[in-house]
Amino acid sequence: MSDKHTPNPNIAIALGTEKGAIVLEMKHRDYCSGKTIDWSKEQKKRLILDKLHVQNLQSRIRTTNSGNIKAVSESNTQIPLTSGMKLQTLNYIVTIQLGGKKMAVIVDTGSDLTWVQCQPCKSCYTQQDPLFNPSISPSYKKVECNSSTCQSLLFATGNSGVCSNNPDPTCNYLVSYGDGSYTRGDLGSERLVLGTTPVEGFIIGCGRNNKGLFGGASGLMGLGRSDLSLISQTKSIFGGVFSYCLPSTQPGASGSLVLGGDSNSSVYKNSTPITFTRMVSNPQLSTFYVLNLTGVSIGGVRLLSGSSSFVKLGGILIDSGTVITRLPPSIYNAFKAEFLKQFSGFPSAPGFSILETCFNLSAYQEVNIPVVKLQFEGNAEMAVDVMGIFYFVKADASQVCLALASLSYEDEIGIIGNYQQKNQRVIYDTKESKLGFAGESCTSL
Repeated sequence: MSDKHTPNPNIAIALGTEKGAIVLEMKHRDYCSGKTIDWSKEQKKRLILDKLHVQNLQSRIRTTNSGNIKAVSESNTQIPLTSGMKLQTLNYIVTIQLGGKKMAVIVDTGSDLTWVQCQPCKSCYTQQDPLFNPSISPSYKKVECNSSTCQSLLFATGNSGVCSNNPDPTCNYLVSYGDGSYTRGDLGSERLVLGTTPVEGFIIGCGRNNKGLFGGASGLMGLGRSDLSLISQTKSIFGGVFSYCLPSTQPGASGSLVLGGDSNSSVYKNSTPITFTRMVSNPQLSTFYVLNLTGVSIGGVRLLSGSSSFVKLGGILIDSGTVITRLPPSIYNAFKAEFLKQFSGFPSAPGFSILETCFNLSAYQEVNIPVVKLQFEGNAEMAVDVMGIFYFVKADASQVCLALASLSYEDEIGIIGNYQQKNQRVIYDTKESKLGFAGESCTSL
């Protein structure tokens, strides 16, 4: 994994239709910046921020108490999805059209409100594309503060919508993220285009005061489960079904975000059969996607059983906005011990940020890596791609770390991060309340 990538100015291109689906490109968020960076320093910072992101998720879980879209016939839309390395993040991006303007946004299944930075902006971070200007868009409308849409902010973001001091009482929002990032602004509706599929009256956050490590992205696409998420708002169009295939961080690698279709869509290019598990109903985690992880195996050795602590704790989250998978300490320690037992004889290397199990593999041309599989209720299984097992801190392989980390406490909720989801078709069917996995090479569309 080198930090040397060729910048692609066309970060989001409509690639036409394929099997009835519209194709857009989804890229890793760091892919689009031409900056030269101190990669080791940047990686360490990002993993620290990933730790803060996870701490924030745990805090949200502990404190959680238990409209305007025009309907059209259900359809499919594919959006090319790509690594965000050149936008200086370990998350992924897609490009959308908002009010006729193209914008690269972060894809996050762990949050709900879709937002972009807007003019006039009191405080904005530097982004690649021009700021969105709602004042020149004929399709932009403000959301009033006494509306039901404004009231739904509390459930979607954890913060109530408030009235602005302007002559017209506009709904103001605030979203805070675990790494200290935040966006604050007014709520509005706008014409959104995904591929060639228009979505009229889509509710967005128009960020006037934004701070944080969003790289050069214009904002964020919320794919969570509240009424304000993109999935809920477009249910009449896409039927509450979406999937993605996250590519590697290598230059030119491009996966896809597919909105709509049935959960066994012929648009997918999976190389293994799709296996499904049910989404767990948990009042404290109602805006998240929760699964029952019943087993973990390394090289065929099974570590967990159906009575694992994941089931006792109410499941494990799957989140595209978290980078590294987190396991409760006892399960992480068992995983680490078995992995070291099977992957033995290699010189160790210093730990890196939240990653403590590292090796120096620079002297080896080939190594045999144990196969890691996650098993879920209903006999569903996800075989972790080899690219999701090791985190290459240094390109010469002198510091290569096991890409999993331990949670701080045994009673915290485990999280399957995006690093372990690479080269998988992950299918979210909110209509049938199930989630599927299949192997798929996410190198091109």
